[in-house]
This record gives sequence, C-alpha cells and structure tokens, in this order.
Amino acid sequence: MNAERRKIVWPSRKETWITSVMVFIMVALAAAFFFVVDTVLAFASRNILAIGQ
Repeated sequence: MNAERRKIVWPSRKETWITSVMVFIMVALAAAFFFVVDTVLAFASRNILAIGQ
C-alpha cells in the first residue's frame, strides 16, 4: 500500500492553474458554439414553420 502511495505525483500549483484556465477556455468555447448552433436551428425552424402557415 505504501509503495503504491509513493508513486503518486501531484501537479504543481502552476500546472493546476494552467489546466484550470484551459478548462475554462474550453467550456467558454463550447458554450459559444452551442449558443450559435441553437440560435441558427431556432431561426431555421421558425422560418420553416412560417412557410407552412
């Protein structure tokens, strides 16, 4: 058990900070992407439904 515990390597404070920033950037990009896709699909569906009326 102790031999396995000695193999654990914890990230440094800098690595943790950089990884956290990268995750935040990726979440922001994904949110922007899905916002744009949702807006385009809503616009398209409204126009398609308007044609049928």
